[in-house]
Amino acid sequence: MHDTLTWRPLTPEDAKASADLLNAIETVDRIGENYTEEDTLQELVDPYADLERGSLAAFDGDVMAGFMKIRFKPSADEVHRVFLDGGVHPAHRRRGIGTALVQAGVKAAKVLHELHHPASKLAVDIHRPERIAGLAELARSQGFVPVRYFQRMEQPLSGALGAPAIPEGLRVEPWSERNDEDFRLVRNAAYRDYWGAVPMPVELWRNKITNQTFRPEVSFLLREVATGVPVGMLVTMYWEADTEATGVRDAHFMAIGTLREYRKRGAASALMGYALRVAAGQGYDRASLTVDSADAAGASGVFEKAGFVPTMRYVRWALEV
Repeated sequence: MHDTLTWRPLTPEDAKASADLLNAIETVDRIGENYTEEDTLQELVDPYADLERGSLAAFDGDVMAGFMKIRFKPSADEVHRVFLDGGVHPAHRRRGIGTALVQAGVKAAKVLHELHHPASKLAVDIHRPERIAGLAELARSQGFVPVRYFQRMEQPLSGALGAPAIPEGLRVEPWSERNDEDFRLVRNAAYRDYWGAVPMPVELWRNKITNQTFRPEVSFLLREVATGVPVGMLVTMYWEADTEATGVRDAHFMAIGTLREYRKRGAASALMGYALRVAAGQGYDRASLTVDSADAAGASGVFEKAGFVPTMRYVRWALEV
Protein backbone atom coordinates (compact mmCIF):
# COMPACT_ATOMS: atom_id res chain seq x y z
CA MET A 1 0.00 0.00 0.00
CA HIS A 2 2.75 2.46 0.94
CA ASP A 3 4.39 1.91 -2.47
CA THR A 4 1.48 3.74 -4.12
CA LEU A 5 2.17 6.91 -2.13
CA THR A 6 4.96 9.48 -2.24
CA TRP A 7 6.51 10.22 1.16
CA ARG A 8 8.54 13.34 1.94
CA PRO A 9 8.92 16.11 4.56
CA LEU A 10 6.47 18.99 4.51
CA THR A 11 7.45 22.37 3.07
CA PRO A 12 5.74 25.80 3.23
CA GLU A 13 4.64 25.20 -0.37
CA ASP A 14 2.31 22.48 0.97
CA ALA A 15 0.01 25.02 2.65
CA LYS A 16 -2.89 24.54 0.23
CA ALA A 17 -2.62 20.75 0.21
CA SER A 18 -2.51 20.83 4.03
CA ALA A 19 -5.63 22.99 4.21
CA ASP A 20 -7.44 20.72 1.76
CA LEU A 21 -6.52 17.67 3.84
CA LEU A 22 -7.59 19.21 7.15
CA ASN A 23 -10.88 20.40 5.69
CA ALA A 24 -11.55 16.90 4.32
CA ILE A 25 -10.85 15.50 7.79
CA GLU A 26 -13.31 18.00 9.30
CA THR A 27 -16.15 16.71 7.10
CA VAL A 28 -15.87 13.37 8.94
CA ASP A 29 -14.53 14.18 12.41
CA ARG A 30 -16.67 17.30 12.97
CA ILE A 31 -14.40 18.85 15.59
CA GLY A 32 -14.92 22.46 14.52
CA GLU A 33 -11.55 22.99 12.82
CA ASN A 34 -11.62 24.60 9.37
CA TYR A 35 -8.61 26.07 7.58
CA THR A 36 -7.55 28.50 4.92
CA GLU A 37 -4.25 28.22 3.09
CA GLU A 38 -2.98 31.16 5.15
CA ASP A 39 -3.82 29.32 8.38
CA THR A 40 -1.85 26.21 7.44
CA LEU A 41 1.06 28.26 6.14
CA GLN A 42 1.32 29.85 9.60
CA GLU A 43 1.71 26.37 11.07
CA LEU A 44 4.33 25.39 8.50
CA VAL A 45 6.53 28.40 9.24
CA ASP A 46 6.38 27.86 13.01
CA PRO A 47 9.93 28.64 14.27
CA TYR A 48 9.79 25.53 16.47
CA ALA A 49 8.73 23.14 13.71
CA ASP A 50 11.80 21.73 11.97
CA LEU A 51 10.09 20.45 8.82
CA GLU A 52 13.15 18.73 7.38
CA ARG A 53 13.84 16.67 10.51
CA GLY A 54 10.40 16.72 12.13
CA SER A 55 7.71 16.23 9.51
CA LEU A 56 6.48 13.66 7.02
CA ALA A 57 3.64 13.71 4.50
CA ALA A 58 2.19 11.04 2.23
CA PHE A 59 0.86 12.09 -1.17
CA ASP A 60 -1.46 10.29 -3.55
CA GLY A 61 -0.61 12.28 -6.66
CA ASP A 62 -1.23 15.93 -5.73
CA VAL A 63 -3.53 15.02 -2.82
CA MET A 64 -2.06 14.88 0.66
CA ALA A 65 -3.17 11.55 2.14
CA GLY A 66 -1.72 12.18 5.59
CA PHE A 67 0.94 14.06 7.52
CA MET A 68 2.71 14.35 10.82
CA LYS A 69 4.57 17.34 12.24
CA ILE A 70 6.63 17.71 15.40
CA ARG A 71 6.81 20.93 17.37
CA PHE A 72 9.53 21.10 20.00
CA LYS A 73 9.61 23.54 22.91
CA PRO A 74 11.78 26.65 23.05
CA SER A 75 12.80 25.71 26.59
CA ALA A 76 12.48 22.76 28.94
CA ASP A 77 13.01 21.97 32.60
CA GLU A 78 12.71 18.42 33.90
CA VAL A 79 10.52 17.26 31.00
CA HIS A 80 10.58 18.37 27.37
CA ARG A 81 7.02 17.92 26.07
CA VAL A 82 7.09 17.64 22.27
CA PHE A 83 3.83 17.94 20.30
CA LEU A 84 3.03 15.40 17.60
CA ASP A 85 0.33 16.70 15.27
CA GLY A 86 -1.11 15.02 12.21
CA GLY A 87 -4.03 13.47 10.39
CA VAL A 88 -5.08 11.07 7.66
CA HIS A 89 -7.48 11.79 4.80
CA PRO A 90 -10.80 9.94 5.31
CA ALA A 91 -10.36 8.18 1.95
CA HIS A 92 -7.00 6.74 3.12
CA ARG A 93 -7.87 5.60 6.65
CA ARG A 94 -7.61 2.02 7.92
CA ARG A 95 -4.64 1.37 5.66
CA GLY A 96 -1.80 1.77 8.16
CA ILE A 97 -0.89 5.34 7.24
CA GLY A 98 -1.72 6.72 10.68
CA THR A 99 0.42 4.09 12.39
CA ALA A 100 3.34 4.80 10.06
CA LEU A 101 3.05 8.54 10.70
CA VAL A 102 2.90 8.17 14.50
CA GLN A 103 5.95 5.90 14.48
CA ALA A 104 7.83 8.37 12.27
CA GLY A 105 6.76 11.18 14.60
CA VAL A 106 8.17 9.44 17.69
CA LYS A 107 11.49 8.88 15.90
CA ALA A 108 11.60 12.53 14.79
CA ALA A 109 10.77 13.70 18.31
CA LYS A 110 13.79 11.82 19.64
CA VAL A 111 16.05 13.48 17.06
CA LEU A 112 14.80 17.00 17.81
CA HIS A 113 14.90 16.37 21.56
CA GLU A 114 18.58 15.35 21.38
CA LEU A 115 19.34 18.47 19.35
CA HIS A 116 17.60 20.97 21.62
CA HIS A 117 17.03 19.67 25.18
CA PRO A 118 19.02 16.46 25.70
CA ALA A 119 19.40 17.03 29.45
CA SER A 120 15.63 16.78 30.01
CA LYS A 121 13.34 13.79 29.88
CA LEU A 122 11.30 13.45 26.70
CA ALA A 123 7.52 13.12 26.49
CA VAL A 124 5.74 13.01 23.13
CA ASP A 125 2.25 14.50 23.34
CA ILE A 126 -0.79 14.12 21.10
CA HIS A 127 -3.59 16.61 21.84
CA ARG A 128 -6.84 15.85 20.03
CA PRO A 129 -10.61 15.77 20.68
CA GLU A 130 -11.75 12.66 22.48
CA ARG A 131 -14.45 11.79 19.96
CA ILE A 132 -12.23 11.26 16.90
CA ALA A 133 -12.96 7.70 15.78
CA GLY A 134 -9.99 5.35 15.97
CA LEU A 135 -7.63 7.80 17.67
CA ALA A 136 -7.68 6.12 21.09
CA GLU A 137 -6.96 2.72 19.55
CA LEU A 138 -4.08 4.11 17.49
CA ALA A 139 -2.57 6.01 20.41
CA ARG A 140 -2.76 3.05 22.79
CA SER A 141 -1.31 0.68 20.18
CA GLN A 142 1.81 2.88 20.05
CA GLY A 143 2.23 3.07 23.82
CA PHE A 144 0.55 6.43 24.47
CA VAL A 145 -1.58 6.85 27.58
CA PRO A 146 -4.03 9.64 28.52
CA VAL A 147 -2.40 12.01 31.02
CA ARG A 148 -4.62 15.08 30.97
CA TYR A 149 -8.04 16.28 29.80
CA PHE A 150 -9.00 19.67 28.46
CA GLN A 151 -12.47 21.09 27.91
CA ARG A 152 -13.70 23.37 25.17
CA MET A 153 -16.28 25.74 26.61
CA GLU A 154 -18.65 28.07 24.80
CA GLN A 155 -21.03 30.90 25.54
CA PRO A 156 -23.61 32.37 23.12
CA LEU A 157 -23.48 36.14 22.85
CA SER A 158 -27.14 36.68 21.97
CA GLY A 159 -28.26 38.17 25.29
CA ALA A 160 -27.58 41.59 26.77
CA LEU A 161 -24.33 41.77 28.72
CA GLY A 162 -23.93 44.22 31.55
CA ALA A 163 -20.84 46.29 32.19
CA PRO A 164 -18.23 44.25 34.12
CA ALA A 165 -17.03 45.45 37.50
CA ILE A 166 -13.33 46.29 37.18
CA PRO A 167 -11.52 45.78 40.53
CA GLU A 168 -10.55 49.02 42.22
CA GLY A 169 -7.08 50.22 41.32
CA LEU A 170 -7.01 48.43 37.96
CA ARG A 171 -7.81 49.59 34.44
CA VAL A 172 -8.44 47.80 31.14
CA GLU A 173 -6.65 48.84 27.97
CA PRO A 174 -6.85 47.40 24.43
CA TRP A 175 -3.93 45.76 22.66
CA SER A 176 -1.60 48.07 20.77
CA GLU A 177 1.88 47.89 19.32
CA ARG A 178 3.07 49.77 22.40
CA ASN A 179 1.79 47.27 24.97
CA ASP A 180 2.26 44.06 22.96
CA GLU A 181 5.35 43.17 24.98
CA ASP A 182 3.38 43.65 28.22
CA PHE A 183 0.85 41.12 26.93
CA ARG A 184 3.59 38.59 26.22
CA LEU A 185 5.35 39.08 29.56
CA VAL A 186 2.11 38.75 31.54
CA ARG A 187 1.22 35.61 29.58
CA ASN A 188 4.61 34.07 30.35
CA ALA A 189 4.43 34.96 34.05
CA ALA A 190 0.82 33.81 34.44
CA TYR A 191 1.36 30.54 32.57
CA ARG A 192 4.33 29.62 34.72
CA ASP A 193 1.88 27.69 36.90
CA TYR A 194 0.14 25.95 33.98
CA TRP A 195 0.89 22.28 33.34
CA GLY A 196 3.14 21.79 30.33
CA ALA A 197 3.48 25.51 29.52
CA VAL A 198 6.79 27.24 28.84
CA PRO A 199 7.60 30.91 28.18
CA MET A 200 6.90 32.10 24.63
CA PRO A 201 9.85 33.87 22.99
CA VAL A 202 9.08 36.85 20.75
CA GLU A 203 9.25 34.84 17.51
CA LEU A 204 6.81 32.22 18.80
CA TRP A 205 4.45 34.92 20.12
CA ARG A 206 4.35 36.48 16.66
CA ASN A 207 3.75 33.14 14.98
CA LYS A 208 1.10 31.77 17.36
CA ILE A 209 -0.58 34.90 18.73
CA THR A 210 -0.23 38.09 16.69
CA ASN A 211 -0.82 36.36 13.37
CA GLN A 212 -3.65 36.71 10.83
CA THR A 213 -6.22 35.20 13.22
CA PHE A 214 -5.42 37.64 16.07
CA ARG A 215 -8.18 40.13 16.93
CA PRO A 216 -6.53 43.11 18.69
CA GLU A 217 -9.87 44.90 19.06
CA VAL A 218 -11.07 42.09 21.38
CA SER A 219 -7.76 41.61 23.25
CA PHE A 220 -7.18 43.45 26.52
CA LEU A 221 -4.60 44.12 29.19
CA LEU A 222 -5.33 44.74 32.86
CA ARG A 223 -2.97 47.26 34.43
CA GLU A 224 -2.48 48.52 37.99
CA VAL A 225 -3.20 52.25 37.96
CA ALA A 226 -0.84 53.29 40.77
CA THR A 227 2.27 51.49 39.52
CA GLY A 228 1.54 50.96 35.82
CA VAL A 229 2.36 47.26 36.24
CA PRO A 230 0.45 44.95 33.85
CA VAL A 231 -1.27 42.21 35.87
CA GLY A 232 -3.59 40.38 33.46
CA MET A 233 -4.23 39.73 29.79
CA LEU A 234 -6.78 38.22 27.42
CA VAL A 235 -6.07 37.45 23.75
CA THR A 236 -8.81 36.74 21.20
CA MET A 237 -8.49 34.83 17.92
CA TYR A 238 -10.97 34.40 15.06
CA TRP A 239 -10.92 31.92 12.17
CA GLU A 240 -12.68 33.08 9.02
CA ALA A 241 -12.77 29.51 7.67
CA ASP A 242 -14.93 28.45 10.63
CA THR A 243 -17.48 31.16 9.87
CA GLU A 244 -17.54 30.21 6.19
CA ALA A 245 -18.25 26.59 7.16
CA THR A 246 -20.75 27.19 9.97
CA GLY A 247 -22.09 30.73 9.65
CA VAL A 248 -21.05 31.34 13.29
CA ARG A 249 -18.64 34.13 14.24
CA ASP A 250 -16.70 32.74 17.18
CA ALA A 251 -14.46 34.91 19.38
CA HIS A 252 -11.97 32.40 20.75
CA PHE A 253 -10.22 33.49 23.95
CA MET A 254 -6.88 31.87 23.15
CA ALA A 255 -5.02 33.02 26.27
CA ILE A 256 -6.30 34.36 29.58
CA GLY A 257 -3.97 34.91 32.51
CA THR A 258 -3.39 36.98 35.62
CA LEU A 259 -0.34 37.23 37.83
CA ARG A 260 -0.48 34.91 40.82
CA GLU A 261 -0.76 37.71 43.38
CA TYR A 262 -3.84 39.13 41.61
CA ARG A 263 -5.83 35.91 41.49
CA LYS A 264 -9.01 35.42 43.53
CA ARG A 265 -9.59 39.18 43.27
CA GLY A 266 -11.94 39.24 40.28
CA ALA A 267 -9.29 40.24 37.74
CA ALA A 268 -9.88 37.33 35.32
CA SER A 269 -13.66 37.70 35.60
CA ALA A 270 -13.36 41.43 34.85
CA LEU A 271 -11.22 40.81 31.78
CA MET A 272 -13.61 38.15 30.50
CA GLY A 273 -16.69 40.24 31.14
CA TYR A 274 -15.14 43.19 29.33
CA ALA A 275 -14.11 41.05 26.34
CA LEU A 276 -17.52 39.34 26.15
CA ARG A 277 -19.30 42.68 26.04
CA VAL A 278 -16.98 44.04 23.33
CA ALA A 279 -17.25 40.83 21.27
CA ALA A 280 -21.05 40.93 21.43
CA GLY A 281 -21.02 44.58 20.38
CA GLN A 282 -18.86 43.73 17.37
CA GLY A 283 -21.26 41.09 16.09
CA TYR A 284 -19.68 37.88 17.31
CA ASP A 285 -22.24 35.12 17.83
CA ARG A 286 -20.31 33.14 20.38
CA ALA A 287 -17.26 33.14 22.64
CA SER A 288 -15.17 30.05 23.28
CA LEU A 289 -12.07 28.92 25.16
CA THR A 290 -10.24 25.77 26.21
CA VAL A 291 -9.38 24.99 29.82
CA ASP A 292 -7.30 22.35 31.57
CA SER A 293 -9.76 20.21 33.53
CA ALA A 294 -7.21 19.78 36.29
CA ASP A 295 -6.13 23.43 36.47
CA ALA A 296 -5.00 24.14 40.02
CA ALA A 297 -6.16 27.77 39.86
CA GLY A 298 -9.78 26.69 39.40
CA ALA A 299 -10.21 28.34 36.00
CA SER A 300 -13.11 26.05 35.05
CA GLY A 301 -15.18 27.48 37.88
CA VAL A 302 -14.39 31.04 36.84
CA PHE A 303 -15.48 30.32 33.27
CA GLU A 304 -18.65 28.53 34.34
CA LYS A 305 -19.56 31.49 36.52
CA ALA A 306 -19.11 33.72 33.47
CA GLY A 307 -21.65 31.62 31.55
CA PHE A 308 -19.45 29.20 29.62
CA VAL A 309 -20.62 25.60 29.24
CA PRO A 310 -18.56 22.51 28.25
CA THR A 311 -19.03 21.34 24.64
CA MET A 312 -16.12 19.03 23.73
CA ARG A 313 -13.36 17.25 25.62
CA TYR A 314 -9.76 16.93 24.45
CA VAL A 315 -7.36 14.22 25.54
CA ARG A 316 -3.65 14.73 25.99
CA TRP A 317 -2.01 11.43 25.11
CA ALA A 318 1.62 11.06 26.16
CA LEU A 319 4.47 8.68 25.48
CA GLU A 320 7.43 8.95 27.82
CA VAL A 321 10.55 8.00 25.92
